Amino acid sequence: MASVQERLDELVGEFADLDAREKLELLVDFANGLPPLSPEYQARKTVEDRRVHECQTPVFLWMESADGSARLVAEVAPEAPTVKGFVSILAEAINGRPAADVATISDDILDRMGLADVLGILRTRGLRAIVARVKRGFAEQASG
Repeated sequence: MASVQERLDELVGEFADLDAREKLELLVDFANGLPPLSPEYQARKTVEDRRVHECQTPVFLWMESADGSARLVAEVAPEAPTVKGFVSILAEAINGRPAADVATISDDILDRMGLADVLGILRTRGLRAIVARVKRGFAEQASG
C-alpha cells in the first residue's frame, strides 16, 4: 500500500493538466465520495469541539488511529462542495495508512494541485488550516 504522500502525489497528478473549471468539477466529484457522518459522530459533534474555526465553511474533523493505522472522519457542509472535495481527498490519502505518515503531507499541497489560484485566498486559507489541523491531530496522538 502506498504511503500517505505517495497517494496524495497520485491524486495531485489527477489535477495536473486540468484547467480551472475542470479542477473544480473534479473536486465536486471527490465531494460525492465523502461518506455522511454516522450517528455516533453526529452525537459526538454536539459535545466535542471538532470544528475547524479558521475555515468559513463548517468543517468537523476527527483524527483517529488504531494499531498505527490512521482514520480521518469528517463532515463538511454540503453547500461547500470544493471544500468537501478537498477533505475527501485527504481522507482517501490518509485512511488505512500508517498514522505516522500523515506528518509527511506537504504544506504546498494546494499549490501543487493548482487550487490556490482557482479557489481564492479565503478558501485557500481555510483549506490550509484543515491540513494543519489534520497533521497536528495525528501528531498529538503519536506523542500522547
